Amino acid sequence: MVYKSITLKKELTIDKIISIHYFEYMCDFVYEGEAHDFWEFLYVDKGTVNVAAGEAVHILNKDQIIFHKPNEFHNVLANGVVAPNLVVIGFECSSPAMDFFQDKILEIGPAERTLLGNIIKEARMTYSSRLNDTWCEQLVRREEGSIPFASEQMIQMYLQQLLIHLVRNSGNDSSLASIPKSKRRRSEDELFYNVIAYMEENIHEQLTIERICRDNLVGRSLLQKIFRDNTGCGIIDYFSMMKINAAKQLIRSKKMNFSQIAEALGYNSIHYFSRQFKKLSGMTPTEYASSVQSIAERHEK
Repeated sequence: MVYKSITLKKELTIDKIISIHYFEYMCDFVYEGEAHDFWEFLYVDKGTVNVAAGEAVHILNKDQIIFHKPNEFHNVLANGVVAPNLVVIGFECSSPAMDFFQDKILEIGPAERTLLGNIIKEARMTYSSRLNDTWCEQLVRREEGSIPFASEQMIQMYLQQLLIHLVRNSGNDSSLASIPKSKRRRSEDELFYNVIAYMEENIHEQLTIERICRDNLVGRSLLQKIFRDNTGCGIIDYFSMMKINAAKQLIRSKKMNFSQIAEALGYNSIHYFSRQFKKLSGMTPTEYASSVQSIAERHEK
């Protein structure tokens, strides 16, 4: 037999990464805006923001993503009520398929959220640059030997996969049929995101794994397996981190003091809340508030 190779067709290829950011902004944050010669998208992970794109102004809510084409002016304003969490990624891509994203605001689903999370995770392991530094003009690699194998290639693949998902999900190209998942995998994914939604609704409670299992009709071992597969940690550890992330957003909203936040999130005392916050975020609530405020002040100068 004579075998012949086939050159793989690449519809969409990311040439270079310019920036990867995960921002936790105050509720009154204002970014005056800029234009640059590369693509950039902004994804709203939490909260609501007003975004200018050229001459148009849009209100973006959680799980919406907007694309800015090269040389398009854009800015961001928090709404003064909810402190937003944003993912902003800049990249170069000369593929004609990028025309699809011009003037687009799209909805992000569970699969795309996972890809975005993977990009942020890899970036934190790969670059010493702070992902919340708006003024960062160049990503700086960590020392050789401390970076996971092929991490930048993983970032490239996750980002390309994200963009491909968004094109496929639009339904504009019937030739891009989604790869079917097994029935079991779909069921586990659905359970995972249903439990996440359940915990968000009960963020003010002191949930136990027994109660989570009972209220969601799932066995303990299966639930733990699903969370370790998807997050790398147990479900109670994940819920604790959800509480701290909620606390961060409340701190940035500047509507409550630390005692009120602790009570709203179901902590028995301000002291326990502060210990948990320091344990999971690496800083006290006061230090966190000061660090985020300092970023806002840099923008105001």
